[in-house]
Amino acid sequence: MYAVIMTGGKQYKVEKGATITVERLTHPEKDNEVTIKEVLMVHDGKEVKFGRPYLKDAKVVAEVISDFRGKKLMSYKYRRRKDSHWKKGHRQELTKLKIKEITV
Repeated sequence: MYAVIMTGGKQYKVEKGATITVERLTHPEKDNEVTIKEVLMVHDGKEVKFGRPYLKDAKVVAEVISDFRGKKLMSYKYRRRKDSHWKKGHRQELTKLKIKEITV
């Protein structure tokens, strides 16, 4: 069984027991469990169910493994002969999830 979920404006194909990295999610410190209700599609081996845009009763329960920052990306823009340039760095906040359960 697998599902396609949407979080942080991106879509992910997930299965039970899989580990995925998504953009930072807010979650409770005690429980370390997140429920994602934006399920676009579920395939249970026999039947495929699609949502418009989401399936109503479907949800994916995931355990939060860690919050971390991604690698640093540098952006540099230069205009010749105009004494104009800028340099920016960016590190994305990320969350690592382990999929525990997919329910329809």
